[in-house]
Amino acid sequence: MKNSISILFYIKKSKADASGNTNIYLRITVDGRRAEMSVRRKVPINRWNAETGILMGHSNEAKVINEHLAAIRSKIYKIHNRFLDDGKHVSADRVLNSYLGLDNEKRMLLEVFEEHNSNVNSLVGKDFAYGTAERYRTAKKHVADYIKINYKSKDIPIADVNYRFISGLEYYLKSERNCSHNTTVKYITNFKKIIRIAIANDWISKDPFLRWKARMKIVDREYLIQEEIQDLLDINLRVSRLDQVRDIFIFCCFTGLAYADVKKLTIDDIVLGIDGEKWIETKRTKTNIKSNIPLLPTAIQILQKYAFSNEVSQNRVLPVLTNQKMNAYLKEIADLSGIKKNLTTHLARHTFATTVTLSNGVSIESVSKMLGHKSLRTTQHYAKILNRRVSEDMQMLRNKFKTEHNFNTSSSKSQS
Repeated sequence: MKNSISILFYIKKSKADASGNTNIYLRITVDGRRAEMSVRRKVPINRWNAETGILMGHSNEAKVINEHLAAIRSKIYKIHNRFLDDGKHVSADRVLNSYLGLDNEKRMLLEVFEEHNSNVNSLVGKDFAYGTAERYRTAKKHVADYIKINYKSKDIPIADVNYRFISGLEYYLKSERNCSHNTTVKYITNFKKIIRIAIANDWISKDPFLRWKARMKIVDREYLIQEEIQDLLDINLRVSRLDQVRDIFIFCCFTGLAYADVKKLTIDDIVLGIDGEKWIETKRTKTNIKSNIPLLPTAIQILQKYAFSNEVSQNRVLPVLTNQKMNAYLKEIADLSGIKKNLTTHLARHTFATTVTLSNGVSIESVSKMLGHKSLRTTQHYAKILNRRVSEDMQMLRNKFKTEHNFNTSSSKSQS
């Protein structure tokens, strides 16, 4: 049974003094885990009943000691029951600390998590993006659900977080929440921030993440090839909402803007660049890094299309719907155009990096700057994808030449 408790009083015969007396020890066990202490009472080893955990006999000494042990047992059971009634996490250490009066200063994990998230929320738009705050909220919800299911508790002391808790959380996210490996790593990394706060405040003495190692798996990001972009441009969408969403998606394909950045794009962000052409100058919502993007003709045509549209909010340049609606309409557009890939605004960003820029000879440094990446390593992943595509294309060509062109080495030798 989960959270079941057992209490044992025992002696250590090997620790007996010259008079044959030894200390009584208390052992509390909860779910197979122990916590022990001396009860600061000595008894003769030959009068101790190991089966019942009491001092044998009818002497006044036996009566006093056995009453003391019974009082300890009763108090511990009351502490255990109180924890269960309050929905608190129960562990042997926590019960013992409560008995000793040492648990008053313990910080609770979800309380610290919520305090952190409140601070992040108050700094959204200054030090944090809205998406960052949302990820921390989701991470906290997953941790809370994990505690409720696996620890049968509303919260646990942050000092109780150990390697077992972290590896269990990783398994829970993958098995119960169906999170991918990379998504799981991201949520646990969010959780790790809370543990760092606890360590800095001396609420935890040992780093539970010391033995936990996880690397993000490299995932090939989907993108549209030139023919697929043209299919989207050519399709006749008679529903105005679909037409608008297609235009926003294509605009992202030719600018590399993420959803949050195209949604907030204003007239003031469209400027004349050093070449006298129109550029976008903005800061990425996610990283707050400046991004300067020269506008290509297709993107300019889309801006001109909505320059005087009633659908566009004041000072904005494009009629961008919510991300949820955008992605829903994009699925419909993909079906109508025969594209099998999962169209999202982020796929449009990948398309800009690969098909639109790198495939057309734009340097990786320039692409990285336009995308607003913090590190060139992030952009280099797109180059690896293209190299893989080149390799696959060339393999097809090798196979074709093997079947169509057999070079006869023996005949060439005989002629020589």
